[in-house]
Amino acid sequence: MAYRFILNETSYHGAGAIQEIVTEIKARGFQKALIVTDADLVRFGVVKKVTDLLDENHFAYEIFDKVKANPSVAVVQAGVEAFKQAGADYMIAIGGGSPQDTSKGIGIIINNPEFADVVSLEGTAPTKHKSVPVIAVATTAGTAAETTINYVITDEEKRRKFVCVDPHDIPVVAVVDPEMMSSMPKGLTASTGMDALTHAIEGYTTLGAWELADTLNLKAIELIARSLRKAVTNDPEGRRDMALGQYVTGMAFSNVGLGVVHGMAHPLSAFYDTPHGVANAVLLPYVMEFNAEYTGEKFREIARMMGVAGVDEMSQAEYRKAAIDAVRQLSIDVGIPQTLREIGVKEEDLDALADAAMADVCTGGNPRPCTKELVLGVYKTAFGA
Repeated sequence: MAYRFILNETSYHGAGAIQEIVTEIKARGFQKALIVTDADLVRFGVVKKVTDLLDENHFAYEIFDKVKANPSVAVVQAGVEAFKQAGADYMIAIGGGSPQDTSKGIGIIINNPEFADVVSLEGTAPTKHKSVPVIAVATTAGTAAETTINYVITDEEKRRKFVCVDPHDIPVVAVVDPEMMSSMPKGLTASTGMDALTHAIEGYTTLGAWELADTLNLKAIELIARSLRKAVTNDPEGRRDMALGQYVTGMAFSNVGLGVVHGMAHPLSAFYDTPHGVANAVLLPYVMEFNAEYTGEKFREIARMMGVAGVDEMSQAEYRKAAIDAVRQLSIDVGIPQTLREIGVKEEDLDALADAAMADVCTGGNPRPCTKELVLGVYKTAFGA
């Protein structure tokens, strides 16, 4: 069996990495950028850190700042028009998952206009041409969208999110500069960090997992477990390690898939506009409990990477519980709500949420086979008393 691994052409890491955007623009002969971002990142001066570099080097650009959390079909279509009107030949996506995902949709449609409705990109659409080149600048340590072949769009009309998986959409350059993440508030740092941990744990236990991805995901768990608490306090070392950890798992899960945490989290964002990281963070311990008996010895290694001592002396039941407890404690320590009730989920929606989760592409990668009844049971447990 052949295993496929797709990565960025180039990535830059560390404080000051955004300076290399200039290097890449010159080397690639790009002429005009469409900067894809959101209004808050413009307002708070984060985008200016990049546009100052462009201005200093007399690089042409226009800004599309209409991206919102859980980007919609309409936002992607507006971005396509903005790209055309600007006469751009590449994009610089600045932000977390939402700007990155929007830029992927825009770039694919520009070069594959037969998918202009956006919804036809769901799943593994048969696109023929690579995306418009994207330089992806991460401002959160969580989604790793700057290095994945996945993106998620909301169909507001049908109140659902759909996942697109396309090797043609990966950004050509990823810039992972922890200094671009220093303005993230505590809550966003916590939720995006737990999103990254979810990626690593699901990527390690998914049905598609194999040794190369396992190595990356275990290292990511270790980095995130030791650094997220510090990152929430804006400690520079914590920011640096989180920036690396979320990218490392992004390299892996992009190529092996995820599981039912994501399958269940996507409907929460579609129904309630719940931030994706929050949805994953709340669900992760409950799904770990659901999956535990289907993961072999993997929870022992998860517990080890989470910093649990003495795992080799533990029984299987003990190390599985230890792994779940360590994840739950990290979640509590960084201020994540512990039940779906706390984040505004309505009990009367649980049945419809279970239907949506079963239709999500991520659910099929879960190590424990899922049925609607089983997924509904996890939702009910996570809803809380």
